Amino acid sequence: MNNHTTIPYFLLLEFSKNRHLQRLHFFVFFVLYLTTIMANVLIILAVALDNQLHSPMYWFLMNLAMQDLGSVSVIVPKSMVNSLMDTRYISYSGCAAQVFIFISFAASDLSLLTVMAYDRYVAICHPLHYEMVMNWNACNKIMILVWVTSLLYGTMHTSGTFSILFCSNVVNQFFCEIPQLLKLSCSGFNLIELGVLMASVIAGIGCFNFIIASYIMIFKAVLRIPSEQGRQKAISTCVPHLIVVSMFLLTGCFAYLRPPSNTPSYLDFGLTVLYSLLPPLFNPIIYSMRNKNIKLVLSKLWKF
Repeated sequence: MNNHTTIPYFLLLEFSKNRHLQRLHFFVFFVLYLTTIMANVLIILAVALDNQLHSPMYWFLMNLAMQDLGSVSVIVPKSMVNSLMDTRYISYSGCAAQVFIFISFAASDLSLLTVMAYDRYVAICHPLHYEMVMNWNACNKIMILVWVTSLLYGTMHTSGTFSILFCSNVVNQFFCEIPQLLKLSCSGFNLIELGVLMASVIAGIGCFNFIIASYIMIFKAVLRIPSEQGRQKAISTCVPHLIVVSMFLLTGCFAYLRPPSNTPSYLDFGLTVLYSLLPPLFNPIIYSMRNKNIKLVLSKLWKF
């Protein structure tokens, strides 16, 4: 094809030609999606309805749950509908929208996890200054900055990806994943996308280093706490965040650092499910299991 604008639509990964397997794919994704929605909605309701959880840490957690809801909602329903209707179709504009929204939510997730590491650092290393530093005005400004930068990042990535010339419209993945789209290029990387990728690597390394540095100082401060009960309480507020950060970074790196295959691969499919669906599902579960306050509020909601 001479120009990418001549592609009116893309064809997503066909899970199977067997209708029974297609229905199985629909059922598995439906269960995963429904569980993810319910888990994150419960976290949002718990934080919104209980005054005990009206603090910066839980405010950030509620925003993380909303971002996780958004990221799965933009990719899973389309795949479910395609399996149910026995089609692979997604429009050009729909594909671009998937890339923009999913990348924006992924960027906001990483930004917010970095902010949450700073929140824990201030709370444990500078407890007397916590209310002054992490006041509600500062928290709202931080969230606005997270959303604005993430949307700008999504815009840059989408512009870079869809400015290339596509020689094929067959995407070997269940949603419009950037590595799979770049494989369809007639001329390789262009300067726009290469610049965005370089900026992504620099930003990702910066966030990772900031999180690691924050936790090094946190654990140093924890070791200086005289009482064992105080140390356990401090660690209990950090462990869920550490697990969530590790899962997000490890699954993302594992999926994106591996070159995508040229043919449909169940390994590529599995790795994509690993980084795109499992973190939004397990984030609220990890926080609710490891946090006594959230468990208490959720038990109240359940009884209600």
